Amino acid sequence: MATELFSKQQTIQLRHRHIGPSCKVFFSKDPLKIIRAQGQYMYDENDTKFLDCINNVAHVGHCHPDVVQAAAKQMELLNTNSRFLHDNLVQYAKQLTATLPAKLSVCYFVNSGSEANDLALRLARQYTGHHDIITLDHAYHGHITSLIDISPYKFRELPPGSQKEFVHVAPSPDIYRGKYREDHPDPATVYADDVNLLIQEAQKQGRKMAAFIAESMQSCGGQIIPPPGYFQKVAQYVHNVGGVFIADEVQVGFGRVGKHFWAFQLQGEDFVPDIVTMGKPIGNGHPMSCVVTTKEIAEAFGASGLEYFNTFGGNPVSCAIGLAVLNIIEKEDLSGNATKVGNYLMDLLREQQAKHHLIGDIRGVGLFIGVDLVKDRKKRTPAMAEAQYIIYRLKEQNILLSADGPHRNVLKFKPPMCFTMENAKFVVEKIDGILSDLEKGTRAGVPNAESKPVENGVPLTLRASKRKPPQASVSGLNNSKDELHYTEALQSEETPDGNSNHRNRVAFRQQSSYRSEHDALSCKRIRT
Repeated sequence: MATELFSKQQTIQLRHRHIGPSCKVFFSKDPLKIIRAQGQYMYDENDTKFLDCINNVAHVGHCHPDVVQAAAKQMELLNTNSRFLHDNLVQYAKQLTATLPAKLSVCYFVNSGSEANDLALRLARQYTGHHDIITLDHAYHGHITSLIDISPYKFRELPPGSQKEFVHVAPSPDIYRGKYREDHPDPATVYADDVNLLIQEAQKQGRKMAAFIAESMQSCGGQIIPPPGYFQKVAQYVHNVGGVFIADEVQVGFGRVGKHFWAFQLQGEDFVPDIVTMGKPIGNGHPMSCVVTTKEIAEAFGASGLEYFNTFGGNPVSCAIGLAVLNIIEKEDLSGNATKVGNYLMDLLREQQAKHHLIGDIRGVGLFIGVDLVKDRKKRTPAMAEAQYIIYRLKEQNILLSADGPHRNVLKFKPPMCFTMENAKFVVEKIDGILSDLEKGTRAGVPNAESKPVENGVPLTLRASKRKPPQASVSGLNNSKDELHYTEALQSEETPDGNSNHRNRVAFRQQSSYRSEHDALSCKRIRT
């Protein structure tokens, strides 16, 4: 068993003293101290086991022995930079590009998703000679300055006027809460037309587009799966004005969607981006990432005369780890597992949707699934506080789940790819119990005759009755422990993902008070 140098309280004190205050922790009111992990489980200092439903970095499972062995074996021999010839570099590039369409054949190895996306912008601007970037609303592409600039998820938290003039924000292609919804006959076309309109308006101002960048499926944006055909149409509009298409696979690549190795392939075989960025799962926790592009774009980048060198990118140890991850995905059929377990998890969640009125939408592919919680299915009012309450309650039951999206009301599943059907059943049973506890006080369950389980893309209505469905709230919490944890969820200035969100804190202040029969809980008491 792993040992610890300090008690939990000492660790917290040292962190407060030496680590920047903007570096948040999960579950800030009672943070977890994790000292070891294996597969889909993490263990705290008391050896308590937690089921990890959120760690898409430990892609093939925490501390997979093949990854550990590959790293140790290569570290015993050599670790140096890529200015020396080494077979690991070229073997990894060969094996990685074999998973991609043929024209995506040139690799640049770096160390993080942020580095990869920053380099992708440089490639696009050098190739096109243009500067402006189109991004999606609620997008997040990284933490460095160039990426905060193109990440509405972040720059909208800054003071008004922080959006740069070279950044153009298109609507997120969200067919549940977006501008065009599941009842639209062709959402892909109308969302893409909005991008074209954005381009035309920018051109009138003399702006020139270097790139459109999008996560192949938005994660921080709320587990959004773009409608098929959207990327093809956007790419055509962007290419028409001399720009390129960047697919950000940092969160969702490497077989997570199950049926394909890359999430952009969900759009169809006729779509191929010009640049693909990848990170997080690529090294199973080891800091590495990659940009893959076409020969033409790479040659244009080289023609600038400016050498590109990265001290650690593509080093022999990183490449050995990357190769091990690719081999494990194939050997253990983790893409197949993502499909099998993901479909099972979606089915279980749909059953809960028929039972619990708080569940408005379930959307996902493979082991990338979002549960959109609502107070009112017709209005689709985000159930922000309820989402936070649920994830804190799950933590008490040794399950780690998080909430995200513009309103932090979407429970998001992105577990290690070794996640099992038994794990899925266990989590959903616990969620069922928590939702049932909430509904005991609010009587907000869905009558069987009125329930209509749906998946993203099917209208959410209670057509069997003209009665207005009861709104779910947490006003009926009827014991002090529940009230305490709900209050903590509301008071927390960050989600368990560690992300502060000014807009949500304002929204909490604007909500009407949630009260129990004894006025035990009120949003008016919240410190923001």
